[in-house]
Amino acid sequence: MRKLRVDTFLSGSADQETRQYHVLEGLKSHYDEFSHNRVYPSLAELVDLYAALKNILNGMSDIQGRLPHDIKEVDLEEGKLVYETRGISDDDLTHAAELITWALPQIKQAIEEGVSIYTFVDEHIQIEQVGILPMYREEGYWFVPENRAALLHLLRYEMSLFTAANERFRSLKTTNIGEVEQKLIVQSPESIKLRLIAQYRDLPNPATFMCETDLDFPYAETILPIAKRKLMAQVFS
Repeated sequence: MRKLRVDTFLSGSADQETRQYHVLEGLKSHYDEFSHNRVYPSLAELVDLYAALKNILNGMSDIQGRLPHDIKEVDLEEGKLVYETRGISDDDLTHAAELITWALPQIKQAIEEGVSIYTFVDEHIQIEQVGILPMYREEGYWFVPENRAALLHLLRYEMSLFTAANERFRSLKTTNIGEVEQKLIVQSPESIKLRLIAQYRDLPNPATFMCETDLDFPYAETILPIAKRKLMAQVFS
């Protein structure tokens, strides 16, 4: 799988037609993922790439000023150092701008393909609470089906705060603590919750949620990451 990276667009090592081919080849690998209903990590990678290329294109006029400089010579008469920019020539910048301008609509179209799958899955997932929710919901249990494998995953979740760019964000970490074959499930979600309380004494009154969906899409690449977002919204609603 050819990865699309920012340096794919800034490298001057190939002619424009070859570089366009490399971009299309990279996009094809993402389309292949979407054709199998695998949303992540392809969608996130494309969104990040699109944003990075937009920023580069918008700042192309002063990008040379932000590139590394080497000392070319010492001007003894003026008493100063003379620098030269290394990395990208003016021609390379022009070609990069042309390639990025051409590629952005292609990348946007691929993003829209991924978003359509994301939206469909999001609309077919429900997060239900199991029993009464305690005031403390920063950690607890979460049951997520993997219908393709006929499994119910038993997860422990934990919320945390982190700071980036002077803003605070929440993240959700999950740990798989067991699976149950769906055909063998005779216990209710409430009964499974009580069993976990007895097994893990550090959470005597855990917040517990059940993910419900009829979809048999890939678990790790689609169901779990999309359901995580819905769980975060549910916990802090």
